Amino acid sequence: MDLGIKGKRALVCASSKGLGRGCAEALAEAGVNLIMNARGSEALEETAAEIRSTYGVEVTTVAADIVSEEGRARVLEAAGDVDILVTNAGGPPPGIWSDWGREDFIKALDSNMLTPIALMTALMPGMMERGWGRVVNITSQSVKAPIPALGLSNAARTGLTGYVAGTARQVAPSGVVVNNMLPGIHATDRADQLDGGVSKAQGISVEQARKNRQETIPARRYGTRQEFGAMCAFLCSQHSGFIVGQNILVDGGGTNATI
Repeated sequence: MDLGIKGKRALVCASSKGLGRGCAEALAEAGVNLIMNARGSEALEETAAEIRSTYGVEVTTVAADIVSEEGRARVLEAAGDVDILVTNAGGPPPGIWSDWGREDFIKALDSNMLTPIALMTALMPGMMERGWGRVVNITSQSVKAPIPALGLSNAARTGLTGYVAGTARQVAPSGVVVNNMLPGIHATDRADQLDGGVSKAQGISVEQARKNRQETIPARRYGTRQEFGAMCAFLCSQHSGFIVGQNILVDGGGTNATI
């Protein structure tokens, strides 16, 4: 399928590894030029070089912390007028309710709610003026069904979901389409972190922790960055114009819900 977005420009956050990288690769395959951001320059430059050589698109890299005002300003300056925005940031650490204080919640909100909102606020006006834009926020399956150990993420990402629900409907008349992607567990560094935490807490091997988690997923496996990226690229395509303000689960059936 021709996604109809060849030659457009996309800012993809946290895109040197994991799900962000999967989105960047899928957009590049569709002919989209990229502004890629991540905190670590080495992994970012390595990924960018691979994408350039594989897909022949223009790739601009900005190694910066997108959560900080200074880092975000550098990224936005490099991005300029983009047609596509993919927001993404690492999730807060797992724990239980008694572990967290005010500062923990402020950090989670900054990373997983306020930063995506700031990026949308900066970039959507230009999209609206041009009459076309796509925004995909990578959130979590936890906004549909809370994950007890991820209370910080549950709270911050659900706040972003509420914001998008109203905002997406306000900008849609101008041709700007905003949706959220809700990943379940994928074979990324985040999965390694979570499995490592379970391993330590339960006194089992990481391999056993991974196997136990896979047994809870109807697909009986972790997702891949490639299949996640393919869905992201579709939501950024010319074909997604009637999909507005939705929360798309990509979780192998792991969220047990009828609707």
